[in-house]
Formats: sequence, structure tokens, C-alpha cells
Amino acid sequence: IQLPLSDCGVVALDYRGRSGIATAIGHAPQAALASAEKGSVLAVSESLTNIVWAPLAHGLGGVSLSANWMWPCRSQAGEDARLYKAVEALSDFCCSLGINVPTGKDSLSMTQQYPNSQKVIAPGTVIVSSGAEVSDVRKVVSPVLVNDKNSSLYYIDFSFDDQRLGGSAFAQSLGYVGDDVPTVTNPEYFADCFNAIQELIKRGWILAGHDISAGGLITTLLEMAFANQKGGMHLNLHDLADDDVVKNLFAENPGVVIQVSDDHRNDLRTFLDDEGIGYTKIGYSVPNSRTLVVKKGDNEFVFDIDSLRETWYRTSYRLDTMQSHNGMAKKRWLNYKKQPIELKFNDNFSGLLNAYGISADRRKPSGIKAAIIREKGTNGEREMAYALYLAGFDVKDVAMTDLVSGRETLEEVNMIVFCGGFSNSDVLGSAKGWAGAFLYNPKAKEALDKFYARPDTLSLGICNGCQLMVELNLINPEHDHCSHLTHNTSHKFESSFVGLTIPQNNSVMLHSLSGNKLGIWVAHGEGRFYMPEAEDKYNIIAKYNYAEYPGNPNGSDYNVAGICSADGRHLAMMPHLERSIFPWQNAFYPRNRQSDEVTPWIEAFVNARKWVESKLNK
Repeated sequence: IQLPLSDCGVVALDYRGRSGIATAIGHAPQAALASAEKGSVLAVSESLTNIVWAPLAHGLGGVSLSANWMWPCRSQAGEDARLYKAVEALSDFCCSLGINVPTGKDSLSMTQQYPNSQKVIAPGTVIVSSGAEVSDVRKVVSPVLVNDKNSSLYYIDFSFDDQRLGGSAFAQSLGYVGDDVPTVTNPEYFADCFNAIQELIKRGWILAGHDISAGGLITTLLEMAFANQKGGMHLNLHDLADDDVVKNLFAENPGVVIQVSDDHRNDLRTFLDDEGIGYTKIGYSVPNSRTLVVKKGDNEFVFDIDSLRETWYRTSYRLDTMQSHNGMAKKRWLNYKKQPIELKFNDNFSGLLNAYGISADRRKPSGIKAAIIREKGTNGEREMAYALYLAGFDVKDVAMTDLVSGRETLEEVNMIVFCGGFSNSDVLGSAKGWAGAFLYNPKAKEALDKFYARPDTLSLGICNGCQLMVELNLINPEHDHCSHLTHNTSHKFESSFVGLTIPQNNSVMLHSLSGNKLGIWVAHGEGRFYMPEAEDKYNIIAKYNYAEYPGNPNGSDYNVAGICSADGRHLAMMPHLERSIFPWQNAFYPRNRQSDEVTPWIEAFVNARKWVESKLNK
């Protein structure tokens, strides 16, 4: 189930390598109210325990921070002094860790004066953003609990401090701030803990992991279970030093929880002992339960995971009601937990490049030519170019000005692709301005008409390009009533990872994937297919797995995500298959297929290349 659970964001530096960049943030505004110094330390600590789940190329020493200070200076006595102490504490802590803070931003007038003379000041706080190079984007640890392996959960405290409730979400929920705030008492030990987790990630021993910060241990454990439909946990906290179970569950001392397969149990203990890292086994996953059972001494507490997930999600729902239209916030609230991603691949799918006779190291031209056509504001052309190149095409870049001026005629290419984005900033509506560039420029229109008149050509439109192809009526020119794409039912931009079903179809690109269920990204504001003809009049090549929102993110008729011309050559779809060709690009991918080099989506591009080859060889 797609939920915003991960606190670490990672992007790849390129398509062929494994290197990337990780980012994370941390802040502790409640704690800073009680202690400006400890709030700064906790903000840095949270940012670091968030970024630790990516394997960093240079360890902790390779992390750089940005400190964004927001403080009501000169608005209340003592605030300037508190800011000085906060900055000094952050500086001292970072120097002790050996990491730098080369940049940041100051907002030092965080005060609002209202007409009735009431003055409201913001709590002084610092937002700490961390960034670092990643050695392998495929080894980033997810926070989602793995239920299909015998495993144990371990608690590792980074703070080297007593558990304290000051400045915690627990205290805030009772209407207090408190004054007994946790901190990191030994920066050197914090660094040792960080580097130990890094080593465990590089060894591949951690199945899942999540930091402990806002909400404490109980929130960490619940969030690890929220994205699953099945599975719970059984915990025994008897080894935690503090006898107070409330502190055990709600203290926000910096730390982590890791899930490790029992196959590595002895090796894990030996490693952590050798590194001088304190740890406690606190429990294990339970595959057939949706409860979190906590034991401490004579006490036993049972938490219903699904019920608490509803409580956790309610704030998002309330915000969503202020943003979405047509009751879609309520639909999301009711349906998000009923629409898991389902994947079904062909039995003969190996996930290997050589199975398709292609190589990422190709240097010589293939002679099979494709062109990407761009307008002002389109994007995604780099992902698309690489997907085509990987499948065996020689790819050229064609701007609309090339077609309008006559510099490009498309006579030498057999496949054209219209990429996603926001052509002309969608000022006239999605792709309408782009369509006008073809319709009202004779040379561009002539090049397009001649291309579509040839029997040896293919075309693909993704997102904004899909809107363009439908607007130009390139898919079903034989229909009496034209399809068109309109605003999402929610009337807001939808960006999510959704499930698609590929029905039986005769398209050149997707016929071989008929019967598959695949995950894919959508990112659009006007993706709703309006289809005035009966469903059997369309060559539907992809459907959203669910009829209801948010599984159908735009409210398309017949759950349609993509359509194809009657002869199978020209395809238009809203989701981005070019952003889903590698397993590491997917928000969810089967754990038992970690050796896959590509996802089944690459087959669409390989099919296109083979079809063009067959035409050229005749």
C-alpha cells in the first residue's frame, strides 16, 4: 500500500551506474521550546538517522548539512540569546561528528502582528537538510516490515542518554512541552552507531529499518507495519534499561529499529559487539496477525495496527479535504488501504538484458532510428531517450522549432515519441498549445501527416504526449465521436505509483505483456480519459487495477490508462513506463526478484525495435 513512510529520498545520478544522491531532513521544534541547544542536536540527529538508510559512498564524513534557521529575533526577550545557544550547539555537535554545514538560510523575523494588537511568534527552530553521495541506489533500506522471513527486530540507541519525554509528541498530545529533553551525550558513539548501520546495509543484512524520532518507538514500529496488508509484531521490552514502559514507547531519543533475518543473528551480534554498539532484541514479526503486542514486566498491551493506521492517516485526510474536489478526499480515505499493488509477470520473464539481445554497453549505431519530439515545457525526454537506446534504437532529439522551420522532416525515422511534461505551461489546457503548433504550421503538419501515412512507422505518446495524440485525433480517426482528456476528478495534480493491468491487446509495443499486472508512475493534472464510444470500440492497452480513486487516479472511463490505434502501431498512455524500466525506479518490486536488471516494461521498447527491424528487412 503506497504510504509516505520513508524519510530518506534517493535519486540516481545516471541510468547505467549505481551511484546516487540521498537527502533527508530533521527538526525538533517542540524540544527547542524547552531547550534551544538540545533542539538543535535533535534536529541534526533526526536528519542523520533518516539518511542512514542509504549506503553512503563516504560514510558519515561524506554528509553535508544545510541549516535553515527560523527564529523570532528581537520579538521577545531572550530569543536572540536562545538563537545564539542553538547555533553554537549545532556547530559544536557537527564539529564533533566531523561533518560540515556549508550552507543554510536565516528567517529571523518569525512574528505576525494582527490588527487587534495580538502578536504571535513562531517557535524558534532549525530545519536540518542532509545530503550525501550514495554508493548503490539498489541497496537503500525500506521502512516496510518484511513478513515472509524468520527475523528479529533490534533497537539501537544512538543518544547514549536516559529516555526522556520532554519535547515529545506524547507530551504535546497531553498539552505539555516539558523540560526534560533528550540529547546526544556522546557524539563519538553516535558516529559509531551511524557507521555500524552503514556497514550492515552494505553487507545486505538489514531487511527493513526506521528511525526513532517524532512519536517514539511505538510510532516507528507501527509505521513499519502500515504499508502491509498482513503481518504484525510481538515485542518484549524487558531488556530496555528504563522500567517505565511509557518512556520506552514514547521517548524520542535518537535511535533506530532494524529488522534482520535470523540467518544473520549470530553474525549480527558478533559484529555489533566488536564495534562496541549497544543493542537490544525487542521482538519479531508475526505473519498472520494485524496486532502489535508489547510486553513489559507483568504488563501486556495489544495495539490494532489497522485501527491506528486510520488515526495516523486522519490528518492527511483532513488536509486533503481542503485540496481535492468532488469528494475524492473521502474516496481516498475509504479506499487507500483496499488497493495494494499487485504484480504478475510472464512466466518466461527473466529480468535480464541479454534475454532481449540488448546491452547497456552498446556503442555502434543500430540503424533503427527513433526521434523524441519536444515542445517548450515538455520533460522526461532523457528517461525516454535512454529507454529507447537501451532497447536498440538510435535516438535523435527533435524540437518543434526543427519541424516548424523544416529542418526536420521525420523521413529518416521509424518511431516518434511525444514525452510528458507541461508544454507551453498548459496555459491553453494540456497539450492544446502543442497541438496548435502542428495544426497551424504547414511544415510541421506536413511532416506529421507524411509520417503517419507511412506503413513502417510507430508512435508513442506519454502523459503530455498522450494528451497531444488524443487532441490531434491520431489514435482513433475513424470514430464519429472523439475522445479527449480532461481534468482529474480530484481537480488536482496526481503523482503516485499505481497498478496497471495489461488486457489482451494487439498493440505492437504491449501485446506480449497481455495478462501482466505491473507497477508504474503517474504524474498529471489532466489525465481523465473521456471516451464517448462503447468500450469495445477501443484498443485498450492498459487499465488501472481499480475502478475507484485513488487506484484510478483520474477517474478515467473504463479505468483506461492507455489506448492504441486499431492497427496497433500508435499508442497513447498517461502513466510513465519510461520511468519504470528498472527495479530501483519502482516504489514496489518483488523481493524475490532483486537480481533483475530490468522490469517487464522494457519489453514494450524491445517489441517496437523488433517490429521496425522486421519492416526494414523486408
